[in-house]
Amino acid sequence: MAEDKIAIVTGAGSGIGRAVAVQLGAAGYCVVLVSRRRDKLQETAEMVDGESFVYPADLSNSKAITMLVQDVLASFGRIDALVNVAGHAELLSIDQITAEHWQRTIDVNLSAAVLLTAAVWPTFKTQKSGVVANVSSMASIDPFPGFSIYAAAKIGLNMFTQCTAQEGEAIGVRAVSIAPGAVETPMLRSMFDEDVIGKDKTLSPQEVAAVICGCVTGERAFESGVTIPLPNL
Repeated sequence: MAEDKIAIVTGAGSGIGRAVAVQLGAAGYCVVLVSRRRDKLQETAEMVDGESFVYPADLSNSKAITMLVQDVLASFGRIDALVNVAGHAELLSIDQITAEHWQRTIDVNLSAAVLLTAAVWPTFKTQKSGVVANVSSMASIDPFPGFSIYAAAKIGLNMFTQCTAQEGEAIGVRAVSIAPGAVETPMLRSMFDEDVIGKDKTLSPQEVAAVICGCVTGERAFESGVTIPLPNL
């Protein structure tokens, strides 16, 4: 068990983030649940077996990120894991991309993870321990039409993960990126019907969460700095 260990999980209102929160709770972590919608976070909290705390926040706002980390430290005095799951994707051909599409995609998929990692880093340095797990995408490895800016954001996340692991090695900090293919989540179904991507071809949030939790708890500590591909079934 991971008694007294604190994990921040973003995107915890549904999908992969919810599954990660449930599995980390079962592993003994106290989970700080972060997403924009309080009602969805409350639903997740009811599923977590163990201590969890609901923290609604818009992570595209840098001030909200600073407040989140300050509030977690004020409440618990430590942070042991940061799991960046929150994501945003739109199916767009290149000629449909606008500055607003680009900014939103970068803010949610890359900037939030970078700024959250920077915000928890002083704590990790003091503790000489910590784990960052970033949810990337197979789109960053095997891009497909309509996901150009999403793929660009996620490949940036992969490189940031590698840099985080390299810089963190001297202070006992690990970092890993997990790159799943199509996962049965509300985000996927907002873009693709089942006649385009059938449920039999998707990963479950629980399958992806199991890999993430193995990285957090140390079972897959040897993969620090790696982007782990999880292709479609």
